Amino acid sequence: MKIKTALILCAGFGKRVQPITDSLPKPLIVYKDKTLLENTINFLIKIKIKKIKINVFYLKEKIIDFINSKNFPINIEIIDDGETILGTGGGTLSLIKKSNEDDVIVINPDTIWDDSYIKSIFEMEKIYFEKKIKNILLIVNNLTCFDKRFNGDFEINDNILLKEKINNFKYTGCQIFNKELISHKQLNYFPISEIWDELLRESKLYGYEYKGEFKHLTDFEIYEKLFI
Repeated sequence: MKIKTALILCAGFGKRVQPITDSLPKPLIVYKDKTLLENTINFLIKIKIKKIKINVFYLKEKIIDFINSKNFPINIEIIDDGETILGTGGGTLSLIKKSNEDDVIVINPDTIWDDSYIKSIFEMEKIYFEKKIKNILLIVNNLTCFDKRFNGDFEINDNILLKEKINNFKYTGCQIFNKELISHKQLNYFPISEIWDELLRESKLYGYEYKGEFKHLTDFEIYEKLFI
């Protein structure tokens, strides 16, 4: 990997997985003997990431204690989002302000990352640098999702993402992101989709399709099907 730093978003309330998340932050839910967060960190180590930055807010002490209790063989920095929840956009901005690198991977621990994603992420990075773009999302066709209940977020044409009346592709929770896209924003609550929408209007939001099965902790219904 050319990219050396990954940002893991761990600040959310996880309301859709209540009551599990009433006392446990969503990244610390266990899947096959490992927390989602540990699984994500191990995955990032496999793809040769060198630094990880994690943002925290809800039940942050539990995430901090978990990281401190582990001896991960990688540089991990925990960043407190402060007094108010910042959302996916604000949380990304909070983390990216602490990085001295222009290009980072932003990843969501709700997805069950495994070796089947490695080739796709390397290909996504290759496109990112060859096309000299600012943002590329790893997406998946709804047909290969474990959870098929909801419509997709995008369509794709020659790696350019589009919004249509019916969209068949979902965001997996991994993107490569350039800090220029967000550095002008104020540090407060906003969703990352605000940045995506700006790029969509200019046909500058890119995607790469992962063709394996996508497993993601969407809500309590999926928790009962996938985790128990």
